[in-house]
Amino acid sequence: MHPGLTDYGRYQIDQLKELVSIQAGDIVLVSPTRRTIETAEQLFPGRSYYVSPYVGPRMFPQNPELEALLCDVVYSRDEVLKQKRTHCIVDFMDTEWEADGINRIADKVFEEYAAQLLNWCKERARRVFVISHDGTITNYRIYLGEKGLTRKDFLGEAGMYTLTM
Repeated sequence: MHPGLTDYGRYQIDQLKELVSIQAGDIVLVSPTRRTIETAEQLFPGRSYYVSPYVGPRMFPQNPELEALLCDVVYSRDEVLKQKRTHCIVDFMDTEWEADGINRIADKVFEEYAAQLLNWCKERARRVFVISHDGTITNYRIYLGEKGLTRKDFLGEAGMYTLTM
């Protein structure tokens, strides 16, 4: 239900370490899935980070007829808190987030959550690192104004995308 990193995934993280430099005051946001949390722990050892359903798996393009992938089932809030390290949680929902998280919610609802999360980030940090999923990153890119994106614009495995606001 919650697959972890593979040996190849750990290798990819070792490659990313050479490209990513985190500084005091930076925020790290992490999707509430096992493999993204493991990525954060390996990429930024000893560093605290925020887990948020707002950067969880999100289907792109949206298709309500498709089922969510098993590897995209998110940890519940309680499951996140039971992990090895102490995590902070960024969550504006009044109720427990669903196992689907933001994966298949309507675009309008996603946009409301995205606005809340981005405002929260702007109030706290100059730089934000997001460890998430291709579809999620693509949905945020569209929310931030990029036009005409397709699945061909996905970052691919262990891809990075830099946005300057």
